[in-house]
Amino acid sequence: MELKSVDKSQLLETLRARLEDDLRNVTLAQKAAQEGATHEENRQESDKDMRSTEVSYLARGQAERVISLREELALLVSLRPRAFSEDDAVAATALVRLIEDEAETVHFLVPAGGGLRLDWQRLSIGILTPRSPLGQNLLGARQGDVVGLDGPEGSREFEVVEVA
Repeated sequence: MELKSVDKSQLLETLRARLEDDLRNVTLAQKAAQEGATHEENRQESDKDMRSTEVSYLARGQAERVISLREELALLVSLRPRAFSEDDAVAATALVRLIEDEAETVHFLVPAGGGLRLDWQRLSIGILTPRSPLGQNLLGARQGDVVGLDGPEGSREFEVVEVA
């Protein structure tokens, strides 16, 4: 499937909906953990009893995730996808097709939702942020360029085969 045929506005809306679902679920889990942290059954029975401390750490971590998801959603609200030609460099809202060792991947470069995967028609599209190592290396690349990525497993090379 040619990437130019993908409706990026709908793809962006699908990503927003996914993050909103995640926000609802994490908010519910955070509230339950917060209630558990203050529940009388979790009160310390001795100085070695860590139940309330452990539950409060969980509630705090989930509260931080709620804040993070809200911030990510705020970044996507005003984002407007732009069209890219074959000669354009990779920038925010680009769909990028990469090949690494004959394996092909498609990525949507947006400021939030990094690491998620969206099934779009017959494509599996990875969400990539400009803050990620690969996202940073892709910014400014053009069709035909090879982009390197150094990681714990060693160096990898990706060929940019399509930008839309």
